[in-house]
Amino acid sequence: MKQPISKLMTRAPHTIGREQTMATAHDLMRKHHIRHLPVLDGGRLVGVVSLGDLRLAATFGDVDPAKVTVEEAMSAEPYTVGPDTPVADVAAEMAERRYGCAVIVEDRAVVGVFTTIDALRALVPKR
Repeated sequence: MKQPISKLMTRAPHTIGREQTMATAHDLMRKHHIRHLPVLDGGRLVGVVSLGDLRLAATFGDVDPAKVTVEEAMSAEPYTVGPDTPVADVAAEMAERRYGCAVIVEDRAVVGVFTTIDALRALVPKR
């Protein structure tokens, strides 16, 4: 049997509302030592914002991270899979498309996130 992504994903990930500021997203990432945040609107997934997205947006001269919303920096079409999707399928798609994460969705709710860091942790023997 192929191992489902639910065995390796980060459960109940931190999320952020689309109307929150880039500065708020960055603070949340720094506080929790993470690089990806699913972006929600009324509990519904509408995107994902990465630390790289925030850094890129901040390079534009007219961007004030304290005023610009996450919605303006996020990727509006995140890679999503169900919790029973095989890890190998998710990893292959992430590698091929150069995605930094997959958002795990069940019944329209975000239940997890699988990042490249989660994949690397899976390769390390338990200590």
